[in-house]
Amino acid sequence: MSSSAPPAAPAADLPDDRFLNRELSWLDFNARVLALGEDPATPLLERAKFLAIFATNLDEFFMVRFAALQRRWQTGLPLRGADRKPAARQQLDLVTSWAAELVARHAACFEEHVRPELENAGIVVERWSKLSEEEQARLHEYFLEHLFPVLTPLAVDPAHPFPYISGLSLNLAVVLRDPDGGPDLFARVKVPANVPRFTGLGGGRYIAVDELIAVHLDRLFPGMSIVEHHLFRVTRNAEVEIEEDRDEDLLQALERELARRRFGPPVRLEVAEGISPDVLETLVRELDMDERDVYRVPGLPDLSALWQIYEEADRPELKEPSFVPPTHPRLRDGERSIFSVIRDGDILVHHPYHSFSTSVQRFIEQAAADPNVLAIKQTLYRTSGDSPIVDALVDAAEAGKQVVVVVEVKARFDEWANIGWARTLERAGCHVVYGLVGLKTHAKIALVVREEGAILRRYCHVGTGNYHPKTARLYEDFGLLTAAPEVGEDVTELFNRLTGYGRPPSYRRLLVAPEGVRSGLLELIEGQARRGRRGLIQMKVNSLVDEDVVDALYAASRAGTQVDLVVRGMCTLRPGVRGLSDRIRVRSVLGRFLEHSRVFRFGQGAVAQWWLGSADVMRRNLDQRVEALVRVADPASVQQLSAMMELYLADESGGFDLAPDGVWHRRTGRDPQLGLLTGATAQNT
Repeated sequence: MSSSAPPAAPAADLPDDRFLNRELSWLDFNARVLALGEDPATPLLERAKFLAIFATNLDEFFMVRFAALQRRWQTGLPLRGADRKPAARQQLDLVTSWAAELVARHAACFEEHVRPELENAGIVVERWSKLSEEEQARLHEYFLEHLFPVLTPLAVDPAHPFPYISGLSLNLAVVLRDPDGGPDLFARVKVPANVPRFTGLGGGRYIAVDELIAVHLDRLFPGMSIVEHHLFRVTRNAEVEIEEDRDEDLLQALERELARRRFGPPVRLEVAEGISPDVLETLVRELDMDERDVYRVPGLPDLSALWQIYEEADRPELKEPSFVPPTHPRLRDGERSIFSVIRDGDILVHHPYHSFSTSVQRFIEQAAADPNVLAIKQTLYRTSGDSPIVDALVDAAEAGKQVVVVVEVKARFDEWANIGWARTLERAGCHVVYGLVGLKTHAKIALVVREEGAILRRYCHVGTGNYHPKTARLYEDFGLLTAAPEVGEDVTELFNRLTGYGRPPSYRRLLVAPEGVRSGLLELIEGQARRGRRGLIQMKVNSLVDEDVVDALYAASRAGTQVDLVVRGMCTLRPGVRGLSDRIRVRSVLGRFLEHSRVFRFGQGAVAQWWLGSADVMRRNLDQRVEALVRVADPASVQQLSAMMELYLADESGGFDLAPDGVWHRRTGRDPQLGLLTGATAQNT
């Protein structure tokens, strides 16, 4: 594939309002998550889980996306995006307004529907006033033994400045009064983060730890009268900026910046709905915030804690049926080496419908134990705390094999864990590198070099998901296991570039960012546009927001090419607009598993090209990361991808459809994930 991109359609020929706002589109995605929690057809504890996911997603949105918008506005940097919003402040106000509406829906869903239904099912978050005297006495002892010693009441007065409020911590704002007279006093009590949010009472009953602390405030402030108390929570900017070209040691620079992250400026203040004006004014003033960044939360705050109830509740009838990922049919012969199976032909694994542990994990573990394996090279972006992948790499290095690991220590919110893995691997004798200066290494690739008689054979894995055994059971992803020589040569050259110096090579079956994915996708899109109504473009991605690619898809639609898009999250393209995108449809599939794979199809019939890999269609992925897409050539693998895409796009399948005005509409129909689950179960019987 040539490295030069075809010219995109001139922007002057396209309407100015052709792009949807990306931040509002992200909130639309979280609204679709919320819709699953609001759906009475969803099993009850799964509804609670989706409410927890919504809350966690929204936290990260404010820590990163909203914080970046706010910082640009405050510093006077241009904020006008591709959607042509007229003013920076208007964008922030639109985001704030939509977020506030979603927060109200979220709270109402729990308080008015999920919470009462959980109570009817015997899973109760109790209020103190509803407990028996015996239960209150028992909790009083629990408070004195387990909570009281770790609580620190902090006064606020001329001798005690307003304390630092850590991001996402729960806090009690307390107003007190001396019985002997004097003005009202203000204090803050932080709810400990190292204790469970809900204290178990037995039999599926809980009480929130913040309520337990609140009813014992007299023990923290003896002799004082408690006038009022209110729960609040602050979200801070959590972005980390590293000057890689200036700092010699990336790990030290990152550790320094991570230490600063906790002191990022506040961007959101969540308060109890009934908070008094005086207390709210104090918080806004002392935190130096804008009242527009205040969110009043009715009912129980921070519903991400519902994960605790979901995980502790042994109520299978209130959850999705259990599913044990089956082994890929070609890998069920435990007597054969995985390398001999791969030599027979490519293997396309689809997680979680195929087991990660008996495919990708087995690939790395067998490579570590095989005396004929000379070298293992792998990228690590995120992995689990007890990763068998890391253990296998350590074993391989200690056995004398050459082990090279490209660890992306800048993976957001996993930085500390990845620093720890990097040092563990280094101590074991692995060659650990951190990729290219200024770029995150997001590619999911592994290379095994094996001596087989007089030749060295290369075995590769190129995937869409992280080498993370736990999330492989929760995230939907593809991975290609292959011994194809051209893929082995490409992956070898990519690792050489990541670990050494050199200009980007010309790859055979890979598209590699930052040089080749954008140009490759644009060339493939243009190729289908030239075929007009005989052309076909299909994409399954997490996000579609890159302006050049969106404009190229518009041009293809105007040329008569059919464009089918399955987009889990953000999408700034407007489908179905007359004269612009008549031939484009956009669907979103959400459900039990997080749709995470990136799959691309260009063309129909035997000449169609299928690609999969790590890159989303976002500027940061195409221009600021090392990403890898691999062309899938094996007929059986192509058929597997085609069947998956057909299921997602079928008229009878459920999901959400995007309308030209940017509104998502839920469609009734068969759950595509259920169809894939049924197929995986059938293969396993």
